[in-house]
Amino acid sequence: MTRNFSRREFILLGSAGFGTSLLLQACSNQTTPTATTTGGAEGFKIAIALPGTITDKGWNQSGYEGINLAKQRLGAETTYVEKVPQADQTEVLTDFARKGYNLIFAHGGQFDAAIEQVASQFPNTFFVGVNGNLKGENIASLRIDHLQASYLCGIIGASVTKSNKLAYIAGEKFPATEGELRGFELGAKSVKPNIQITSTFTGDWDDVAKAKEATLALISSGVDVIYQWLDNASAAVLQTAGEKGVYAFGNTKDQLGVAPKAVLTSAVKRLDLAIAYIAELAKQKQVKGQIYTIGLERPDILFLGEFGTIIPEAVKQKVLNAKQEIVNKKIVFEECKEAGKDTRCVKKATT
Repeated sequence: MTRNFSRREFILLGSAGFGTSLLLQACSNQTTPTATTTGGAEGFKIAIALPGTITDKGWNQSGYEGINLAKQRLGAETTYVEKVPQADQTEVLTDFARKGYNLIFAHGGQFDAAIEQVASQFPNTFFVGVNGNLKGENIASLRIDHLQASYLCGIIGASVTKSNKLAYIAGEKFPATEGELRGFELGAKSVKPNIQITSTFTGDWDDVAKAKEATLALISSGVDVIYQWLDNASAAVLQTAGEKGVYAFGNTKDQLGVAPKAVLTSAVKRLDLAIAYIAELAKQKQVKGQIYTIGLERPDILFLGEFGTIIPEAVKQKVLNAKQEIVNKKIVFEECKEAGKDTRCVKKATT
């Protein structure tokens, strides 16, 4: 049985109890968040709060696929709320905790403040911030090492650019996007030390018009390679790049098929596998209040997607060698001071 509820109705139902199983289907054309619950084995319940839509073919879809995978593997009861605006984050996380969810994922670093506010009120619930920067008694963060993958993409970008001008576009500026930008810079400058890298944050992960406008502005300034991290708006960047004869990188999913003439490769992040991994730890009561960082050492979770035909074999080999050096810790990234701020630097280990 399928029943539709608004987010407000979902909250009110919780005060009377969930019963054994509810299926709350979120309508894609609604502007308010809604929740969907599917029944599973009693005793372990997982929820996820998503900032965007589960059909974005990117960040949010991967999170949604993660709790579905956990449901399949663990027999857990799962629920989600999509399109959660900043103003509703605390309320949504609180709703989940009150309804007895054992494990709650908040899918984005922008949820950190809400997690910090809610977690102390529900000590028996474990909260995980995906891309977060928190750890505590019942708080963990799950990070993909975006810097490692973007470093490899920076090598490719610097190897194919003709203008020596690269760019990075993302929805918001927070530690994960800053780390990804830094990796892209470090990789590019390992090939061409004087290369220029421009960054733009549109303020919206899904706004297609803003993404296209930002892409066109960068191209008009001479940029000919763009690394993007957006959700629903990612295709606008890739397709605009293809139309204008410049290159771009896919993100989260393998996006070569979105714009085959433009996409060089993609930083593929199997967040579904990472989320299912944390869920398994939680069910076994082995999850800890720490930051879990997963990098290229887990090639099932973080890897480069299919290479575009434009990339020369010599560049492919250079990138694959660099990837192995990162895995073998011959290339390491460490904290350093640069221009008066804390950041990350690359260091090549001596052999």
